[in-house]
Amino acid sequence: MRKMVFIAGLVLLRLVAMAAAGDSAIGLDVSADFYGKYIWRGQNLSDDPVFQPGIGITWGKLTAGFWGNMDLTNINGNSGDFSEVDYSLDFSDDFPGIDKLSYSVGVIYYDFPGTSVPDTTEVYWGLGLDVLSNPTITVYHDVDEADGTYVNLGFSHSFDEIAKIGDTPVGMELGAGLGWGSSNYDKYYWGVSHNKMQDLSFSVAFPVEVVGWTVTPSLNYVTLLSGAIRNTDAYRTNSDYFFAGVSISKSF
Repeated sequence: MRKMVFIAGLVLLRLVAMAAAGDSAIGLDVSADFYGKYIWRGQNLSDDPVFQPGIGITWGKLTAGFWGNMDLTNINGNSGDFSEVDYSLDFSDDFPGIDKLSYSVGVIYYDFPGTSVPDTTEVYWGLGLDVLSNPTITVYHDVDEADGTYVNLGFSHSFDEIAKIGDTPVGMELGAGLGWGSSNYDKYYWGVSHNKMQDLSFSVAFPVEVVGWTVTPSLNYVTLLSGAIRNTDAYRTNSDYFFAGVSISKSF
């Protein structure tokens, strides 16, 4: 495990050097999301409304991210407090000489202040294809607490305009995701040791520009695919989740 962390560190340092070698401006992305629930990889981490702010600082192909989850009720005993803060470093680029194919590599550190959940770290790599359904595959490997792997296969498609509010166009974004967990991953998070498909998600969102900001209402559905996980469902007794949300974002 330490060898993997060391190698991942060397790769990221090399990518930082590559970004520094270019003449790149610094960009800033900010977001503030509100959701009726917090569902992560099929796990119901909060069954009540949450606030999830995020900041991304981009330098060339390199992005440092900061993201948090705040429970807005006392369902988990953390009303008004951050129950999770994630720190990430990502390098994304196109494959040289391969049209429409992109890649990303990075690391995420998960911190859970005010809870008994131990902090953990994941390294990841992903591939994306710029075609109609924008398929992506991302492999996350926990190098700390879980020592397991989670794989997500995603699809998305967007429409610039499906309607108008006055003179302002309203877009539509469709998304779907399929998740798989390794035996170690499922054992740590669900208490079930197997290698099976884990969760399936669908979303539809409607971005619209409001005074220079993008406001995006969304509807989301997540279900668990594994019968063994559904039978245990360590986080909530219900294994199918339908919830709404709204995101406010801006790039500088």
